Amino acid sequence: MRAAVFYGPHMPLRVEDAPVPELEAGEVLVQVAACGLCHTDLHYIDHGVPTVKPPPMILGHETSGTVVLTGPAAGAIKEGDRVLLPAILTCGRCPACRYGRENICQNMRMFGNDVDGAYAEYVKAPAKDIFVLPPEIPLVEGCIIADAVTTPYHAVKNRAEVRPGDSVVVFGCGGVGLNVVQFARLAGGIVIAVDIVEERLEWARRLGASLTVNPRQIEGSAARKIRQLTGGGADVALEAIGNPATIQEAFSSLHPGGRLVVVGYSDHEVAFNAGRIMYREMEIRGSLGCRPVDYPRVIELARIGRIQVVPLVTARFPLENINEGLDALRHSQGIRSVVVME
Repeated sequence: MRAAVFYGPHMPLRVEDAPVPELEAGEVLVQVAACGLCHTDLHYIDHGVPTVKPPPMILGHETSGTVVLTGPAAGAIKEGDRVLLPAILTCGRCPACRYGRENICQNMRMFGNDVDGAYAEYVKAPAKDIFVLPPEIPLVEGCIIADAVTTPYHAVKNRAEVRPGDSVVVFGCGGVGLNVVQFARLAGGIVIAVDIVEERLEWARRLGASLTVNPRQIEGSAARKIRQLTGGGADVALEAIGNPATIQEAFSSLHPGGRLVVVGYSDHEVAFNAGRIMYREMEIRGSLGCRPVDYPRVIELARIGRIQVVPLVTARFPLENINEGLDALRHSQGIRSVVVME
């Protein structure tokens, strides 16, 4: 099979022949239809964040495709099923899994990090972890549900706990942030979207933002503007960039008792005023991925059109051109790009 192989940081992926994965009991082989291009991959390629499985390995964790082979004990999954692969595989046995927080499983395995991912024609996966996609969701565009859609769902519903009428500010309107906007609006929030790119703010308005703020077009800070717009500060702020400066700005945009949810990844330290956290009973929460139990809910919301998925895929790259797709991601072109297998 053809695959885009990661050999180490600061090198382009090499598209070359690789062996088709061999199945073990309980696994299925999926012919990949599409795999989303994600900033997580750039952490490995551009910034030297180490993968658990050392290179060479195949990246890619946002996957849809068709089951072409099943191993022993594959359960109800059968050949021909159109499926979605979650970004994270959970063990189901550790304390986090046992008390319903599988997304922070202590033994988690991630496609394109712990195990080979799906920038390839085929990928194998445990049958117990995959989800059948209904015919209403196109296979190619549906791949982004695996991460760019489910991660925001978990952030909004389970970590931010947005309630009807809450003022919700979203910092960063890329592929993840725009879906934070969608789900916050669906939860009844009054959404303020913050970004420095006008095209993305227009997308945010289309997806339900009531107000938008471009920090480059206002006097003073975005936090100050948000406090003015909300009469003292937002109820909830979600940061979907992973920048220490915008994480601090998001925290400053909240009213006393407000809740900050950090969705974007950064390996840098972020300073907060401990006195304000204590005296104002501020909350700071992290958010990682999505629980398996929530995937069917998100898939159903996409199926019935309560959230948009297809329009968010603004570029498609054949596997042979994956490095062009990564360049587009680096330069923030479009909303969400995917690699398609032709």
